Amino acid sequence: MADSPRIGFLGLGIMGSRMAARLVAAGFPVSVFNRDPAKCAPLVAAGAQAARTPREAALDAKVILAVVADDRASRAVWLGDDGALASAGGAVCIESSTITAAWARELAAAAAAKNCEFLDAPVTGSKTQAGSGELNFLVGGDAGALEKVRPVLAAMGKRIFSVGPVGSGALLKLVNNFLCGVQIASLAEAMALLDRSGVDHAKAMEILTGGAPASPLVKTISNRVAAGDYTPNFALALMGKDLRYAIAEAGERSLELPTALAALGEFQKAVAAGYGEKDIAALVEWLLAVARGRL
Repeated sequence: MADSPRIGFLGLGIMGSRMAARLVAAGFPVSVFNRDPAKCAPLVAAGAQAARTPREAALDAKVILAVVADDRASRAVWLGDDGALASAGGAVCIESSTITAAWARELAAAAAAKNCEFLDAPVTGSKTQAGSGELNFLVGGDAGALEKVRPVLAAMGKRIFSVGPVGSGALLKLVNNFLCGVQIASLAEAMALLDRSGVDHAKAMEILTGGAPASPLVKTISNRVAAGDYTPNFALALMGKDLRYAIAEAGERSLELPTALAALGEFQKAVAAGYGEKDIAALVEWLLAVARGRL
């Protein structure tokens, strides 16, 4: 793509690898970094360049975008001698990880000190949407900076929402995931109750997924449970992290999230039982195992 900005892309997990692939396919020059260099190979084969460090990935990039697990991983790829900000003068820095609003604001200040603009732009959608370019971006930060990178985000997403100042995107993503986590926990408990009670499971789920409780998420999780497919689209342990972050954000505003706290307890128990790397739908698998006396 002529005159396309060079992009430094940090993090090639379930979401990041697919988002980076969309950028490469759209013709952007992309330099990719991942802690496990082997994950760079498919993208290099498609036309990307592999970088040994985040700093190298960011060199000469006009746009730098990160998709990593949490605040700690985000801090590691942006800061320090090998971090992306070490070579990022003048770039627009985009943090698309699910992070806390406080870290988004701190990172924005660090970017500004390097003469960079910053957007926190987490996404909604899963790996299917990441692969097909149908993610939604929740963007916090300056509208002018967003316009500069809109073509980059548009290559990966179908809708781009400007939701407020820096930190707004991060907070809204946590609220989004807190609602999802509570739904999954309640569905898991409901299915365990049905199982323990001897109610016809198939008939009960037909009613529940066809009535008022049937959000898109409930339908998706129910279908994955029915298929016994717990290949991770969204790792169970990461949902636990997002619930912790949401609870902390509420605490900073003198609020409590008792439903989030209850859901977090379920996710933490499932992680402790060895389900953390499975898909979030595996929370149902774990609670059914408990209900059947297997754990």
